[in-house]
Amino acid sequence: MATQKLVAPPARAAMFLTLTVNDGSEEAVRDLLTGMSGFTRSVAFREPDEHLLCVVGIGSQLWDRLFPNLPKPRGLHPFEEIKGDKHTAVSTPGDLLIHLRSGRLDMCFELARLLGKKFEGHAEIIDEVHGFKFFDERDLLGFVDGTENPEGDRAEDAVTIGEEDAAYAGGSYVIVQKYLHDMAGWDALSVEEQEDAIGRSKLDDVEMDDDAKPANAHIKLNVIHDAEGKQLQIMRDNMPFGSVGEREFGTYFIGYAKDPSVTEHMLRNMFIGDPPGTYDRILDFSTPKTGALFFVPSVDFLDDPTPRG
Repeated sequence: MATQKLVAPPARAAMFLTLTVNDGSEEAVRDLLTGMSGFTRSVAFREPDEHLLCVVGIGSQLWDRLFPNLPKPRGLHPFEEIKGDKHTAVSTPGDLLIHLRSGRLDMCFELARLLGKKFEGHAEIIDEVHGFKFFDERDLLGFVDGTENPEGDRAEDAVTIGEEDAAYAGGSYVIVQKYLHDMAGWDALSVEEQEDAIGRSKLDDVEMDDDAKPANAHIKLNVIHDAEGKQLQIMRDNMPFGSVGEREFGTYFIGYAKDPSVTEHMLRNMFIGDPPGTYDRILDFSTPKTGALFFVPSVDFLDDPTPRG
């Protein structure tokens, strides 16, 4: 079983680990990355029907430290803060992203435990989120999440770098944000107000007609097109998370794309508005606490980090 499989059916469980790498540990971490496929196989073989997957992303600053003699992937840069009139998409530290998916949380946890031991002394886990499937792919706001994901060949095309950056063909980019929800404020809205904020019906997950969507509806701001009118898409693998005792309820946004500017365009629409001032209504109830961008190398690159172009 290989790592770096981006297009997959929705998982029932996930873990998201963000790490920073210690100064002086570059060589050790570079060696550990070449073993990621093997580490994943060592856990996945125990329960192959649970489809354990591991995706590794490398941040811009760490890339410069790990591969100073290699050209940088064209779209790799630090995530830039997006400041709107009312809400801000924050930029937070992150050298490595490890995204684990499976049918069972124990599979993710066991691989995370193994990786934690391997990286001990070389990297620190600065953010850890355990995600879970919530009924029929809904978020904790009660709406189905991921309905507009592309499928099949369209999905592969949306996330996979091609000849536009041949040295890193087969790779991708990923942007992550951890959102916390104001559930009391959200629940105080009527269902109709919630549907206007999303742009979709809550019960049966039907998108509103274009002329019925408010200008600040989440869906309206996240549908973008290129100069020729073709819709630009990303692959979301969002997961709910939370802690009842700490009254923490959230959504971990994770969006894969072959060009990170597509995801960044969507985020600018959300936080600034299109036109400016029509920021995403959902941001009045969902606050991002993290924000980072990573390059996702191909399996071949992870196993042997030399450019292929």
